[in-house]
Amino acid sequence: MYKILRKEYLSPTIILMDVEAPRVAKHCLPGQFIIVRTDDKGERIPLTICDYDREKGTVTIVFQTIGASTKMMAELNEGDGFADFVGPLGHYSELIDEDPAELKKKSILFVAGGVGTAPVYPQVKWLKENGIDADVIIGARTKDLIILEDMMSKVAANLYIATDDGSYRFKGNVNDRIKALVNEEGKHYDVVVAIGPMIMMKFVCLLTKELGIKTIVSMNPIMVDGTGMCGACRLVVGDKVKFACVDGPEFDGHLVNFDIAMKRMQQYKTEEGRAKLRELEGDTHHGGCGNCN
Repeated sequence: MYKILRKEYLSPTIILMDVEAPRVAKHCLPGQFIIVRTDDKGERIPLTICDYDREKGTVTIVFQTIGASTKMMAELNEGDGFADFVGPLGHYSELIDEDPAELKKKSILFVAGGVGTAPVYPQVKWLKENGIDADVIIGARTKDLIILEDMMSKVAANLYIATDDGSYRFKGNVNDRIKALVNEEGKHYDVVVAIGPMIMMKFVCLLTKELGIKTIVSMNPIMVDGTGMCGACRLVVGDKVKFACVDGPEFDGHLVNFDIAMKRMQQYKTEEGRAKLRELEGDTHHGGCGNCN
């Protein structure tokens, strides 16, 4: 059993948990994810890693209660545990492999939407620990949905908050805030990392392509199984078929076909839709396990 050591509500529907998982904590890096199951019969749920403490042997996860499985997770309390807590999975952030001296020369902006703030945090924290500054935009519909502001403010060079309804700080979406930073405040960025809802990442990429800024996105939102077997996270990157769980979750945002990915997400929700996708996609329907029929 993987014991829950801390549980905190970040909003009425968003929960943070510190989970005792020493082996995962020892090996994980920013950008990777884990898979949890509440019990032996539970659904596998992939979640990006929000933080980790190698000395304490803990991994921090953040999730939003949406369906039955996440509601079951929300019912767990401190002292309870998960039946499975598997990871780290996926590839870590490509920024980690870059020469720190070269990274220090770059101006980096992270754009976090809603729960996407959770996987942004460990990347910004890692950069801070290595002497590399990064700006961060956190965006949400309203003030009550802004999460991890205090934690992020301690690691970001500059933290900008944007709410669609103007209830807190800048009024507008994250794209409006990027435009204000670049066009009105004279900011220059070499790299943007955008993590959040699919529609947000799509429009961030459209804007940054206009601005000529390299952009990385995390396709974690489309993962279901997380092991390459179900084929749910199939997407087209450039002219190649990729799977978010085994090839990502991070990709060049300017090469991701978001329209295909979002349409496919809707189709995948029904048995009829999955059957149609199997027929259309043939051998490329499944992921990277190599054992699917």
